Amino acid sequence: MFTGIIESLGRLMSIEKESENIHFFIQCDFTHALKIDQSVAHNGVCLTVVDIDGDVYKVTAIRETLEKTNLKDWKLNDQINLERGMKLGDRLDGHIVQGHVDEVGRCKNITDANGSTYYTFEYDSNSSNITIEKGSITVNGVSLTVVNSKRNEFSVAVIPYTKNHTNFNNLQIGDDVNLEFDVIGKYVSRLQAFK
Repeated sequence: MFTGIIESLGRLMSIEKESENIHFFIQCDFTHALKIDQSVAHNGVCLTVVDIDGDVYKVTAIRETLEKTNLKDWKLNDQINLERGMKLGDRLDGHIVQGHVDEVGRCKNITDANGSTYYTFEYDSNSSNITIEKGSITVNGVSLTVVNSKRNEFSVAVIPYTKNHTNFNNLQIGDDVNLEFDVIGKYVSRLQAFK
């Protein structure tokens, strides 16, 4: 479980393909505190640490993960939003995030708002995923509040601190992002489908 509060920006140092799997080698400032088998969210995708060498650690993405996320598009030196799993007893500063990406969305618009930046994202019109205004959404692992919700589209407002301390600082129109919709909303939507 995660909170969507990004701890650090990692840098993708190397990529290795093995059969249908891809190994990613990531450098970050908390590698020294990691352990093998530990879960870390990478742009919102929960991956297991499988090796550590100095300040670089290795994670592996299987085919299903690659098909359902934007990890297949990662390039050397990309900045990755990183968050370690939350500890029981810690404050939940963001919202409940599972690290299970629901789908890939696309950045449709970016607007400067004199102190914050509005980002609009669109997602699959055939999906049953929903957002609500003032509800929670995770974009590339970042816990955000929806400020405008439409069918298969939503906007969020990002403060300068968040923009500067996440990979939102490199996000451009047309970029794909990992979306994890609010877990409570997903359960409610699923229950409604059975009525």
